[in-house]
Amino acid sequence: MGEPAQTPFKTTGSQWLMPVSEYLGFPLDQVNFLACQLFALTAAFCFRLYLSPAHVSPLVRHFVAALLGISFLVFCFGWYSSHILAVVVANYLIIIKADLNNVHRGKTLYKLNMGFWTHTSVSMIRGNEVIEHFRLKPGQSRKRPEQQVIITLRYSMVISMGYLTACQVSRVFIFNYGILSTDFSGPLMIVTQKLTTLAFQLHDGMCKKTEQLTQEQKLMAINVRPSFIEYLSYNLNFLSVLVGPCSNYKEYIDFIEGRHISTRLKQQHASSNRQNGYNKTQDPSPLNAVCHKLVVCAGCMLFFLTITRSLPIKYNVDPDFVSQASFLTRLTYAFFSIQAARPKFYFAWTLADAVNNAAGYGFLGMDEHGKPSWDLISNLNIIGIETATSFKTFIDNWNIQTGIWLKTVCYDQAPKHRLALTFILSALWHGVYPGYYFTFLTAIPITIAARAIRRSIRHYFLGSRVMKLGYDILTWAATQLAICYTVMPFLLLAVNYTIVYYRSMYFHVHIISILAAVALHRKHKPREPTTTKTSSVSSSAPCSAQCQHVHSNNNDKD
Repeated sequence: MGEPAQTPFKTTGSQWLMPVSEYLGFPLDQVNFLACQLFALTAAFCFRLYLSPAHVSPLVRHFVAALLGISFLVFCFGWYSSHILAVVVANYLIIIKADLNNVHRGKTLYKLNMGFWTHTSVSMIRGNEVIEHFRLKPGQSRKRPEQQVIITLRYSMVISMGYLTACQVSRVFIFNYGILSTDFSGPLMIVTQKLTTLAFQLHDGMCKKTEQLTQEQKLMAINVRPSFIEYLSYNLNFLSVLVGPCSNYKEYIDFIEGRHISTRLKQQHASSNRQNGYNKTQDPSPLNAVCHKLVVCAGCMLFFLTITRSLPIKYNVDPDFVSQASFLTRLTYAFFSIQAARPKFYFAWTLADAVNNAAGYGFLGMDEHGKPSWDLISNLNIIGIETATSFKTFIDNWNIQTGIWLKTVCYDQAPKHRLALTFILSALWHGVYPGYYFTFLTAIPITIAARAIRRSIRHYFLGSRVMKLGYDILTWAATQLAICYTVMPFLLLAVNYTIVYYRSMYFHVHIISILAAVALHRKHKPREPTTTKTSSVSSSAPCSAQCQHVHSNNNDKD
């Protein structure tokens, strides 16, 4: 959802709901989006009850899921949905057509394309694995299946990110669709995540030895290329085609074929050393989880309609406000306006989660009280966000599935400068508005400084509960203000607005974070590789006894 448009409502999709758009005062593209999500919620219940694996074959479920998803795209975006279909089909052709004759083309493609996405795609493919692949000794044989998958991995990353970037550039600078419009680039971003995730998991299953994989990679590795209908269903299913989230291919196939819940229960019981029972448990109903999430959606919508509109983001750079208000007043308004901007994201992601749960997808396991948890593919943890006492904790609870994707395709793959490359890839994936790059580049020194400060002073406050409470309150305030400062350009988008805001804040967060990072950098030695590896493995273990879905994001655990 967004602010009411000041220009006539336009959309490349269906015009059927124009009367509703005019009555509510919302842009038609947003009305179409909301209508599709509400229809998807109803369809998801029907999908679980009447098209369950017990009643129809997996092929029928794949077909219906893909057909509804494509219909949503056409309804919302008209012929512009062809961009999404084109990149999906192109990537599938890569999977089935890549062969030995394309190896030299991969090298040429890298030399000719100078964009960030081309350069980093080589760095992110298991370090120097691809480069070493091209340096075979005379007489050394090449295994066709493994070679095909390595080429597939590289081409998928280049084509998916390249096509996404080209569409975003044309949308912003050529066709000028408008700021924060609900257009086809959103679903294209989700599809890009899925295409590249599947490519990496194919690589794990067909090119890597078992001992080279982490526990999570072993679970998600794909050993057989998907059929065309499976590929379409995974990438374009109606449950996640509009707003996500991205999920793992094997988990989605388990859901379609009726193994999703039993597999999760089996993994949970295996991790907790319990015996039997997992395959005898009746599938739990997602109804309570869906109702809870719909209540959250209703609260977020009410907050948006009553509070968010009264605290516009652009008032932070209003000339009169900047020149007349005191620094403390400007800081306070910035804090509350950023807080008020979050519920629209909470609404969209929570509704998407409810849609998946209604279909029976997203089961995590049983919590410590023996109740089912349906947060496997949740995209946010609202309580974790609002109570975050560190920059990393906030990141780990915000847009969770995108964080996992960035970790999978970049942070874990880049041989060096992992943090910087991950933030830059995140900015590139989001789009080409300058504000995105200000946000993610600003986040780099803040993240480094936050790590250093935490490691330097936190242990002094653990001696008593009172001191620990005081430390938590102080770090909560510092984190929320740092987040406010960091994400403001993300919402302002333009360079001139960003500079005005930074000047009004006297660049104080930039200055403090850089000084702290430099001053404390040499005080702590870098972590040993074994520590990072252990953390990665432990964080990717199956559902814990408390059934808490934890992921390691762009930076190491503190």
